[in-house]
Amino acid sequence: MTVEADGRLSQARECSMPQYRLKGRDLARLSVMSPATPPFVSRRRLLGGAAAVLPGVAFSHLLAAEHDPAGAAHFPAKAKRVIWLFMHGGPSHVDLFDPKPELVRHAGKPLPESLGAVETRRKVAENPLLGPVKPFRRHGAGGIEISGFLPRMAELADEMCVIRSCHGDSVNHPQSVYQMNTGSILMGKPSLGSWVSYGLGSENADMPAFVVMPDPGGGLKGGPPAWGSAFLPATHQGTTLRPGENSILHLRPAGGQSIARQRSTLDLVNRLNQAHQSARAEDTHLDARMRAYELAFRMQSAAPEAVDLSKESDATKTLYGLDQPVTREFGTRCLLARRLVERGVRFVQLYSGDTNGWDAHEDVLKNHTDYSARTDQPVAALILDLKQRGLLDDTLVIWGGEFGRMPMSEKGTGRDHNPWGYTTVLFGAGVKRGHVHGATDDFGLRAEVDKVHVHDLHATILHLLGVDHERLTHRHNGRDERLTDVAGNVVRGILA
Repeated sequence: MTVEADGRLSQARECSMPQYRLKGRDLARLSVMSPATPPFVSRRRLLGGAAAVLPGVAFSHLLAAEHDPAGAAHFPAKAKRVIWLFMHGGPSHVDLFDPKPELVRHAGKPLPESLGAVETRRKVAENPLLGPVKPFRRHGAGGIEISGFLPRMAELADEMCVIRSCHGDSVNHPQSVYQMNTGSILMGKPSLGSWVSYGLGSENADMPAFVVMPDPGGGLKGGPPAWGSAFLPATHQGTTLRPGENSILHLRPAGGQSIARQRSTLDLVNRLNQAHQSARAEDTHLDARMRAYELAFRMQSAAPEAVDLSKESDATKTLYGLDQPVTREFGTRCLLARRLVERGVRFVQLYSGDTNGWDAHEDVLKNHTDYSARTDQPVAALILDLKQRGLLDDTLVIWGGEFGRMPMSEKGTGRDHNPWGYTTVLFGAGVKRGHVHGATDDFGLRAEVDKVHVHDLHATILHLLGVDHERLTHRHNGRDERLTDVAGNVVRGILA
């Protein structure tokens, strides 16, 4: 059984019983296994009437890891939580964080033949090179070069760990969005946030472990599977949060039921469900849903307080740009992210960019001026705010997209997708500060020095959270699945 976004139950394939996921492959194989695909059970038989408890609650967005208790981390964690700022569409590394003098010198000329054949999406390999559209300047004690698109973030150069050698496996948006989120270019794998929820759970029993704040413009390439739980229990997919009074859809009970009446109804249904479950102790699915109802009940008081910005100071709101039309929307979500991690949410993901987002095929200058103006101040504010509250030391903040852009021009002033070399920036817990790791070639086309594949990035993020990526597994269809598949190495060069 899975749960649709509007709260309707649907019959779908789900994995077998949860395994002892933090005990390694051997213990996972020794654990008691149910069939790979449990037989479908009718809604009435499974829930015993529980659908009446909290009518309208979107259960797939409210379930927490508590039905499958979080295990201890494998080793001491540097990071307790993660905030991922996902710049959807592919920000141009050669225009933001990866200066290339050779690209400046050869602008207007073809890519040198010495770089070989180039796989591109729109056949731009023969187009002339396009130099960076804004100048770079050195910032911070280490002199990290950052472009004029991001003046506020540039002021925080001494807090940055800039990875200039990231690379992936697809030139298309959906596949690259999936890979950056789930480790695979194919749909149907659990997201990083879901794995973290599955492995570590939430620090707050009244809040979910994994929260997602999509761009209100919508249109993410690949859609919600990017934060889905796939074959992990549905309790671990991202809870979608929206700014405003109705931040979580269907959270409030239908019909204006009082808290006392809800509590009484929930207690009755739990007793009926427990009686039903007593003869079926080997089936954990009903227990998971019973706990989900409890979480949904508690969230009715916890979630509204978490997203209430009325008690934030005017200085804080100004810091995030809530007083300016251009920065207000993304600034609000960045401020919400800080409030959520303060309240024990383990993994928060924010998307910047609607259907096209940072996808600058026609005009890099116009596109990146727009999106940088929306996000630069709020991102810098988030880092500063976390730091002054003592949260940056154990919070990992990630800035990046699904890929970068080509050094060759497209339509004269744009750039095509580039998964072969791009930049991801980290701040905070456990990473070197004021540090640059790796490099692309002289033109920013391919990762060349100290290369970091998406699997390596994921392995490193889990490592910072105290989790061994090779031991965080889930038995599915006879195979011990993991986020990094059969690859991935921790990037030791960026660890503090």
